[in-house]
Amino acid sequence: MIIPIASDHAGFEAKELAKQVLEELGYMPVDFGTHNEESCDYPEYAVQVAKKVNNGEHELGVLICGSGQGMCMTANKFENVRAALVYNTEVAALSRQHNNANIICLPGRQLNHDQIHEILKVWLSAEFEGGRHNRRVQKIHSLTSK
Repeated sequence: MIIPIASDHAGFEAKELAKQVLEELGYMPVDFGTHNEESCDYPEYAVQVAKKVNNGEHELGVLICGSGQGMCMTANKFENVRAALVYNTEVAALSRQHNNANIICLPGRQLNHDQIHEILKVWLSAEFEGGRHNRRVQKIHSLTSK
């Protein structure tokens, strides 16, 4: 599975680690930038990944900035995106199981390689449980549907 990934300058180092982790787990990351640590504006990169998930070109995406918040806020402006700020494995699992998150947003300044590995492994292996959670996800979706 191809997974689009992007970061700003604060998440660049973590993005490079995340790309390695995705490859180790058998996924093919496609890097939408940034490609260095020069200061940049995170919305430009979040939009690129969010558009790919929003239009169904890719099922899942990964966004990383210093706190993860800016990327998450930007991605959630798209109708079919359910981006989740994830900082540990429990939140990773629940974001998929209960919220059907399709973009994971990571706080690059807070996570090391092992944490990124475990979080992505759990997030990518978790499945949406449906049931009562489906009703709730549909209510979220109705807020942005046209």
